[in-house]
Amino acid sequence: MNVTEKLAVLADAAKYDASCASSGAAKRDSSKTGGIGSTGGMGICHSYTPDGRCVSLLKILLTNFCIFDCVYCVNRVSSNVRRARFTTDEVVRLTLDFYKRNYIEGLFLSSGIIRNGDYTMEQLVEVARSLREDHAFGGYIHLKTIPDAAPELLAAAGRYADRLSINVELPTQAGLDALAPEKNLQKIRGAMGEVRWRIEDGKAARKAVRRGSAKPPRFAPAGQSTQMIIGADAADDRSVLQSSANLYGNYQLRRVYYSAFSPIPDASARLPLVAPPLAREHRLYQADWLLRFYGFDVDEIAPADGTTAAGAGMLDLDIDPKLAWALRHPERFPVDINHAPREMLLRVPGLGTRNVARIVQSRRTGGLRVADLARLRAPMAKVLPFVQLLDHHPRRQLDDPVRLRARLAPPPRQAGLFG
Repeated sequence: MNVTEKLAVLADAAKYDASCASSGAAKRDSSKTGGIGSTGGMGICHSYTPDGRCVSLLKILLTNFCIFDCVYCVNRVSSNVRRARFTTDEVVRLTLDFYKRNYIEGLFLSSGIIRNGDYTMEQLVEVARSLREDHAFGGYIHLKTIPDAAPELLAAAGRYADRLSINVELPTQAGLDALAPEKNLQKIRGAMGEVRWRIEDGKAARKAVRRGSAKPPRFAPAGQSTQMIIGADAADDRSVLQSSANLYGNYQLRRVYYSAFSPIPDASARLPLVAPPLAREHRLYQADWLLRFYGFDVDEIAPADGTTAAGAGMLDLDIDPKLAWALRHPERFPVDINHAPREMLLRVPGLGTRNVARIVQSRRTGGLRVADLARLRAPMAKVLPFVQLLDHHPRRQLDDPVRLRARLAPPPRQAGLFG
């Protein structure tokens, strides 16, 4: 194969990895590089940084050869797919060529396991090393790391990459035993712990350096992330979120990405015949946001007692998890916008962190009314049943949560000509 043919195969093989993140990437000035902006193309994915910038990354696998036989993976050893493999020099040249043409701002590089974990990790690290040291590449690099790789290789990866990620794939060891027997959750978390320790140690070392002295290089300054496949095994949403909460708390992950299982060619009989609804993936992302930024815990979002409409351990698909919690707890409402603490304002359906910050700031100068809330462009139909203002009280709307739910839930979609 020539490089273009390899790119077609290995860019397509990389599309199943959802954890293509770019927080930590530096801004580029097209006027200084002679470029005219970014464009989409084969192998290019678009990610968003925390400040809202869209960043284009070359997203490829080093190879889709793999010695593992994970049932849910299209690149498993028993899969009958077209195989390809880049050399490290080919990946370096592709990255530099795309970057110089202003197509991309960085590289997202993953790989199947070839020979063993150490050998594969050496190849990934060599790409990043060559870009940084041989070509003074200042763009963003995100490397997938191999849990079985030696700690020295993880250390080298973090010196060259902005972000590292290790995919847990499934939330429980039972799921891995059934569908990915070569993978071990304890080893994956051990590697995550190694990365966390090195990130924290690097930060401490930089802080200890006196002003004016040369600081040691950063270790994976954009942190680490992971991905979980949803719907390939029997794990419910509660199990998924419990695993995520544990990863955030113990390993300081920047993001957990959720990828709805997609049926693959020559699928095993152990896999579902149909993909889970994409709404489930969307609700998990919303629930993840509540865990990270809104002060909720897993028991509140996905209770084990079956009080959700979807059943024990599952998120409702027709309404978002914050609204679902509010409807299950009408005794906590209405919330007095002018006096409630920030923590309770964050639990009001329809109010995000920015609007809550603006409310807290605005009410210092006087009481807020409905018109003041409307100026924040909050979704008033969702917010008003749960709040009290100087000129508004929801009266008895919360006395009938079932009726309120029916009013706030979006109507079911009607199938059109093309389904």
